[in-house]
Formats: sequence, C-alpha cells, structure tokens
Amino acid sequence: MSTPHPRPFSDTLTMLWRNLLHNLRYPSGPIIVIAIPLVFLLLFVYVLGQTLGAGIATGGTREQYLAYITPAILLMAAASAPQMIAVWISMDMTEGIIARFRTMPIFRGSVLAGHALNGTILITVAITVLVGVTLLLGYRPQADPLGWLALAGLIVLVGFALSWLAVAFGLAAKRPDTASNMPLLLLILPLLSGGFVPIESLPGWLQGFAEYQPFTPIISTIRGLLTGGAEASDAARTVGWCVVITVIGYVWSLWLYRRHTAPSTSRATGGR
Repeated sequence: MSTPHPRPFSDTLTMLWRNLLHNLRYPSGPIIVIAIPLVFLLLFVYVLGQTLGAGIATGGTREQYLAYITPAILLMAAASAPQMIAVWISMDMTEGIIARFRTMPIFRGSVLAGHALNGTILITVAITVLVGVTLLLGYRPQADPLGWLALAGLIVLVGFALSWLAVAFGLAAKRPDTASNMPLLLLILPLLSGGFVPIESLPGWLQGFAEYQPFTPIISTIRGLLTGGAEASDAARTVGWCVVITVIGYVWSLWLYRRHTAPSTSRATGGR
C-alpha cells in the first residue's frame, strides 16, 4: 500500500482552518488584538485629543487629531496581533501536537504557513473593525474606491509580513508564557514614529530613528491613501520594508522549525 504524499496547498488550508477554529473557540485572543489599539484610540482622542490636536495645527480640534492618529491606531492593531500568534505557535511546539504532525504525511511547512495566514486574517479583521470604530467616532476619509482597494492590499501585505515575523518570535521562545515578550516591542514602534505627533516635535536624537524605522513609511502611506494623496516614495519604502520583514520572518521560522523538529543525535544513532 503506497504512502500518501503531502499536498502543500491542501495541507496549508487544513492548518489554516484549524487555527481559525481555535480563534472561534477561544475568542479572547482576537478580542485582545482589537481591544489594545481601541484603548489607545479612546485615550488619545478623548483624553489628549484636544491638547494634541491644537499642537498639530493652529486651532486644531479633537476631530482633526482623530484623523491624524487613525493610521497609527490601525497599525497598532497589526502590531498587537503578533503577540497572540507567537503564543499559539509556541503552544504547538511545546504541547506535543508537532510530534503528532511529524508522524502524518503532511507538508511540514504547512504548520507555519497556517499560523501565518491565520495571523494575516486576524490582522485584517482587527483593522477593519477599528476602521468602523473611527467612522463611528466621526472620522471621514477622503479615499476613493481605488484608494480603499490599495489600502486593503496594503493591510494584507503588512499583516502577512508581521505574521511571519510573529511565527519566528514564537518559535524562538522557550515557553508559551514568554512568547509574547518579543512581539511586545512592535507595539512601541508606532509610538516612536510620526503616527501620534509630527516627527519634528520629537527630540533631535529620536527624530533620526523615527524617520527611518519601518513603521513610519507604513503610517504615512496609510494616511496618504485615506486622504487621497499617497506619496509614491512612501509606498515604495512600505513595500520594501514588508518584503524584508517577510523574508526575515520566513527564513528565520524555517530555520528554527527545522532545528526544533530535527531528530536528536541520540535518536539518529539509536541511542549509542
């Protein structure tokens, strides 16, 4: 009787479905992904919005500040999801399910790809919900249908890149309870950019970092698409950073996964 061969596409969809069901059965993770940026949104708009809005422009209002920080809040949703993704992949690696998968004729990379695609969907849904919340709070974008389509593509691209990086973070963690520590650094990057205040208002020593870190062009591109005037240079830098992050996360994940699942020396030599 012949042994069935692994099917990369079908196996990846199966692993994706498994992770989507996990989201439905344990909704606390997706809720947290939405709740964290929502808390920041309400804090900055209703507690600090009047003061910071006046600092953005003469006579600036809370509504103007809402429009200014919306791109950063949307990116914070993307940056908060990697914590959950890293914990989930770490749980898979430590709870024995991977050992069971190794005995089955499935495509080895489907486990990682399933988590990455699940993370992309989670980020896309979280950002969509937050866009709806900002609209309820009074934000009125000027994007045309093409701009909304480009924004959707950008969200998927950013989500895919950060999801692969999150998979690598989870594989690098020794335990699930520490897997969320490394992705936590991603939440700091939107705060150290031009997302909440203009870069020119930051201390001089911080302006250089804020200008050239990955999240700054992403926020600028989102802001441009929502206002109908995205800069081609910002869009090019955004795509470039997403490609770099994706490659780093993918290569790092594969290397860590192969190291975790490789037979031990004692097993390979029969214990001698």
